[in-house]
Amino acid sequence: MSKRRNHDAAFKARVALEVLKGERTVSELAAAYEVHPTMIHQWKKALLEGAAGIFEHGGKVGGCGRDC
Repeated sequence: MSKRRNHDAAFKARVALEVLKGERTVSELAAAYEVHPTMIHQWKKALLEGAAGIFEHGGKVGGCGRDC
């Protein structure tokens, strides 16, 4: 019996961004990263839903230090 793996946020973001690029299918990415395709779809959905929050006022700005 295999143990559930917990993936960190950076891994999930990297996989979700890769699927958004469209260079490989979800099935190809699932095989490459050894995760279920459903997980990739969930991570993609979470990324797209949370993307607008990056640009909201008062949000954390990565490296810029001011409103860009």
